[in-house]
Amino acid sequence: MTIRKRTAQQGTFLATHGESIIRDAQRELKSPARRLFGRRLLTLGGIALLSGCDLTDDKAVNTALRRISFFNDDVQALLFDPNKLAPTYPASMITRPFPFNAFYGVDEVPEIDAATYRLQVSGLAHGKRTWTLDELRALPQESQITRLICVEGWSAIGRWGGVRFSEFLRRAGADTSAKYVSLHCADYNYWTSIDMPTALHPQTLLTLTYDGDVLPPKYGFPMRLRVPTKLGFKNPKHVVAIEITNQYPGGYWENQGYNWFSGS
Repeated sequence: MTIRKRTAQQGTFLATHGESIIRDAQRELKSPARRLFGRRLLTLGGIALLSGCDLTDDKAVNTALRRISFFNDDVQALLFDPNKLAPTYPASMITRPFPFNAFYGVDEVPEIDAATYRLQVSGLAHGKRTWTLDELRALPQESQITRLICVEGWSAIGRWGGVRFSEFLRRAGADTSAKYVSLHCADYNYWTSIDMPTALHPQTLLTLTYDGDVLPPKYGFPMRLRVPTKLGFKNPKHVVAIEITNQYPGGYWENQGYNWFSGS
């Protein structure tokens, strides 16, 4: 697994310029013309302009892309407001049927036995390490009707129910001063990770139901993490293990070049 480390120079830069980056980004993003310019700038030509890299050198291009992606992660993290809620919707706006989406077909959805299912907690946590489905269902439950936004360009509104993730982390004795939460899944070794402020966001949910019924297999049975403030691939299905860590965990798509923070 690749471990991403922030250099001392990067940390100093963000500490010195973080507030000005936020002000500039918020001001610039108010202008449609500026947003269009930004999108055009971050083409390969824009990358060459920003980094001075040789576009005939694949390694140089990849390095420049990674640097821009990491910088984008840092800016998104600075802009993230842990108290700002994602929009919610009335039941009349629920998308029916809610679409299935994965890197495999619906006929390849993993089959998980509810009776033998165990959610494992590891890393920087000193509480209960193994949770049954019944134990998760016995925790305080809540529901939300929120929009899932896919990186592919579509979105859908659904009703999700389950345990507030911050409450689960508290009961599991997680060190909430840690940087990351990594989530590992039963579907073909899929995994992803999120920052701790997002994990503690009041709408981040350990989802156990969909539209009032037990979460269907195609939507992630027995448990899916629902993160309305992030893109769909950051909402892992069939979660079987959670790790609290200070080491950058990456992810299935993130390690293939997807933006790690990926706020929606």
